[in-house]
Amino acid sequence: MKILDRYILGKFLLNFFSSFVILILIFIFQTIWLYIGDLAGKGLDIVIIGKFIFYFIPSIIGQVLQLTVILTSILTFGTLAENYEFAAMKASGISLQRAMRYIIIFVLLLGVLTFFFENNVAPAAAHKIYNLKRNIGNLKPAAIITEGVFSDFEGMNIKVDKKFGENDRFLKGIIIHRKHRNVISNVIIKAKTGELISSKDSDILQLALKDGYYYEDVQSNNPKTKKKQPFAKANFNEYKINIELTDMVNQDLEEDQKTETDKMKNVSRLIKDIDSIKKDNQKIIKAFAKNISLRAGAFNKSAIESNPRIKAENSVPFNDSLKTTDKTIDKINILDLYEQLMQIEILASAHSATSNLKNSISGKKRELEIRYERYNIHILTLHKKYALSLSCIILFFVGAPLGAIIRKGGLGLPMVVSILFFLTYHFLGVFITNSAKVGKISPVIGAWIPTIIILILGVFFTMRATNDKGLINFGSILDFYVNKFKKNSKTKIDG
Repeated sequence: MKILDRYILGKFLLNFFSSFVILILIFIFQTIWLYIGDLAGKGLDIVIIGKFIFYFIPSIIGQVLQLTVILTSILTFGTLAENYEFAAMKASGISLQRAMRYIIIFVLLLGVLTFFFENNVAPAAAHKIYNLKRNIGNLKPAAIITEGVFSDFEGMNIKVDKKFGENDRFLKGIIIHRKHRNVISNVIIKAKTGELISSKDSDILQLALKDGYYYEDVQSNNPKTKKKQPFAKANFNEYKINIELTDMVNQDLEEDQKTETDKMKNVSRLIKDIDSIKKDNQKIIKAFAKNISLRAGAFNKSAIESNPRIKAENSVPFNDSLKTTDKTIDKINILDLYEQLMQIEILASAHSATSNLKNSISGKKRELEIRYERYNIHILTLHKKYALSLSCIILFFVGAPLGAIIRKGGLGLPMVVSILFFLTYHFLGVFITNSAKVGKISPVIGAWIPTIIILILGVFFTMRATNDKGLINFGSILDFYVNKFKKNSKTKIDG
């Protein structure tokens, strides 16, 4: 390695590791800020909070590396250009590509390391976070309840005046508002004392209430009865409520509420699960389609034609006057073959059957949407593991020529430019990912669009930096329109 290569690589590595440390600290503080409401005031010791933050770091490493690469590239090459070191190198016959040779090797190794990290470390850390939150719920169930305020559970809001005893398992002054799908908080439960009961091997948290009252607003469909505002009231000596801990520990991990989410899987597991999810979805659709066909009265024409008995049983005797050509039969109203009362019964039966089929299809639609969204999410996660490692490489080819073009070092302008590029890339990825999840675009294309866009930008900036051109040559743009205006004016005069 020549002295110049060591000099450029040394400056890049110094800027890279210093920027990485600063940015990782910023992202960690952001994480603490986002989850401070879930961690503070829950009786958790500093060790558990430290573990939570430590296990959460791998999930932000990918974004930190992307921002670090583009910031370091702009910072390093902007400083070299500002100090006219690039001009000296070009005067000595050293091109921009030659100056970046050893940094390119480092960035390629960084891309491989990023893929290894996302494929092995990040899924393991996601497992650790899930287990940690589950253990908090099992060993310290009171940690999910804050004194004096309503804590949001799955299906209820609970407020307690005081927690005491071992692990704060005993409660005093309990008020519970239960939620329902159609009515919000139409059930209120009050109890003087209560106890939280849990175990390591169970995902069920039991809340045992003692000496309390149960109130429920009865919802009536009759308008006259509804005006009277009926309600039910009961007192109890003991009342037990079962709460699923899996719903609470999964709420911040993934949308599909599964024990093992796509974030916990590596490439080989994702490929396997994508295939199995696809086959399961196809089986469910085929079974549902067959069920709907049978309920709708559909039949296999070839099977009936090949079975004389079924054909005879299902045949409708027509009058001789109705036995005519197919063209005439098509114009005949089948209901005219029956009496009026029978026609009303047939129409009512058809309307009921159609309504039931419509309701079944509507109910199944949401289930299938969730299944296909889960399928799309797995495909997105698989391709994003590759796109992330490649984006770290491409962002260098955006930042390095951009730094040489803007010719500005320090943490001022390079920081602003790198953050703007990173936010554009990040938000573009978020919007496209949301569209890909619901199937508006292919999840494969959705995972790669942001990376392809920054690749085009990288090629554009590299060409301009190599040819010693600015970011945008406003003079040439102005000359183009001026010449075009003169040409049009001359054409009109000649005409």
